[in-house]
Amino acid sequence: MQKETDPAETNESDWGEWNYINNMDFDEKVIAALLRASETIKKDLDITYKNYGLTFSQYNVLRILNNSKNGQNKVSITSKIMLVSSSNITGVTQRLEKSGLILRKRDPGDERITVLEITPKGSRILKNIQDAHLFKISSYLKDFSSQGKRNFLEDLKQVYKHVR
Repeated sequence: MQKETDPAETNESDWGEWNYINNMDFDEKVIAALLRASETIKKDLDITYKNYGLTFSQYNVLRILNNSKNGQNKVSITSKIMLVSSSNITGVTQRLEKSGLILRKRDPGDERITVLEITPKGSRILKNIQDAHLFKISSYLKDFSSQGKRNFLEDLKQVYKHVR
C-alpha cells in the first residue's frame, strides 16, 4: 500500500492523489509548516487534556492562573497571555468555574474587572496532567539537541517579533 502524501508536501510537478499542486513560494512553505505543526501539536495535546476533562484552552487558563501571583489574575491579562479576546475566554472560564477548577470574582477595587482564581481542585488537575503533558512536549522536540532547541526558540521569537 502506498503511503498517503500530505497535500502540503506534494511537489509542484506531482498532482498526487489529492488533485492538488503545492505551488507556494519557500517563505509560504515555511509559514505553512509552522502553522501545521502548531495546529497538529494543539490537537495532540487536546487529546491529553481531554483525558482529564479539559480542553486545550481550559488547560492554558489553569496553567496561567497557577503561575500567577496568589493563583489569581484578571480576565483581561489572562486573555492577553493566551492571545485571545476577553469575550472568547468567557465561555472557557464559565465551564472551569462550573467544574470547580476556578473561581470568578469581582475586583474589590473595580467592580467592572473580573478576577480569576485557581482552586485547589484546579491545581490538583494540573499536577495530575503534568507528566503526560511534559512527555508529549518532549516527544515533539526529541530530535533536537539542547542548543538546537535554544536556536529554534530564538528563531520562533524572531518570527513572532515581526508579526507583532
